[in-house]
Amino acid sequence: MAILVVITMGSCKEKSTTAGSDKLDMKANSETSSKELTSSKKASALNFFVGTYTEGKSKGIYTYSLSSDGQLRKVKLAAVSDNPSFLAFSRDRKFLLAVNEIKDDHGVGTVSSYRVQGDSLVFVNKQSSGGAHPCFVAVNDKGYVLTANYTGGNTGLLRLDDEGSLSELLDTHQHTAQPVNDRQDGPHAHSVWFYPTQNNVISVDLGSNQLWFTAIDSNSNTLEPLAPKTMDLNPGDGPRHLAFHPNGDWIYVLNELSNTVTLVRYDKDNGYSKDESVSMLPENFNQENTGADIHISKDGRFLYASNRGHNSIVIFRVKEDGTLQVQGHESVRGEGPRNFSLTPDGNYILVANQYTNSIVSFKRNAQNGLLSFVDQIDAPSPVCIIF
Repeated sequence: MAILVVITMGSCKEKSTTAGSDKLDMKANSETSSKELTSSKKASALNFFVGTYTEGKSKGIYTYSLSSDGQLRKVKLAAVSDNPSFLAFSRDRKFLLAVNEIKDDHGVGTVSSYRVQGDSLVFVNKQSSGGAHPCFVAVNDKGYVLTANYTGGNTGLLRLDDEGSLSELLDTHQHTAQPVNDRQDGPHAHSVWFYPTQNNVISVDLGSNQLWFTAIDSNSNTLEPLAPKTMDLNPGDGPRHLAFHPNGDWIYVLNELSNTVTLVRYDKDNGYSKDESVSMLPENFNQENTGADIHISKDGRFLYASNRGHNSIVIFRVKEDGTLQVQGHESVRGEGPRNFSLTPDGNYILVANQYTNSIVSFKRNAQNGLLSFVDQIDAPSPVCIIF
């Protein structure tokens, strides 16, 4: 009826009232759209967990979120835990494992299991990691769990059952090393990996300056050395982490002490062979630096590694023969980028700046590999990011 009155009488007042009503409707629609957009952004936000060191203000594992446009938001403290410095999901993502980088009264650290419930974690159980100060954990699709014990200089083997409960320690594999310098005064296992395309385990030992090769014997639930059992890196490299190329034939080893990345090739007939090493730093940089973390894009075209000192992410282009070419360096807007992670879709890289207590998000250009700063947020002593 109101529409008919306006049409037939042509009242300026009624037109004005109608116009005002239209404005109110537009405002209401705008507010509704805004709310819907905000709700949509929240719905599309990607939650991730952050492992930390708890000597300062941190209390354990935190949940944060990343919006579709790269904005960061703190959600909550997900679990109270002691130095949960490295995290890993089970293959079905129902459970999260966290090492507790400590040395307890028995001279060992521990690994804890949590059930993932949305943005929350529910504690399941905790077991010995097999050595002091575990700093890395990995789990495969059969539920085998590996720990790298830095001070213990060994790797530990456990198993995760269908309910998320960790078995007692099944086995350990001890590394050995002759003292060379302060950082390489003995074996220091820094990470341990399931080879994606082989039934092999590769442990990266900074102290012995080697890669150690084992396989899991599922009958005895033990770690059995392979032949050859080790590969030497270049003297003083101090290998820390690695990344597998999607083709399964190339491995990129990040060397913490020499600030280089070494290409290791795998061939089923000839095994492992060491190829060239490339610097992670600009040519004109001569200050103190230690390499920290390394990741590769899903398409295998770009490799990224973090520098603590230069405080940057180095961007490499992977050439057709597997060798690397530096594309550039991106400042992390903080200090001590101990760990970083690519989002599952590869659109963003998130960096954990341990010393300046922040997480920074960068948009990743899939065509040239370069990064653009988007956002940053406070985080207490972040040392691991996992999606």
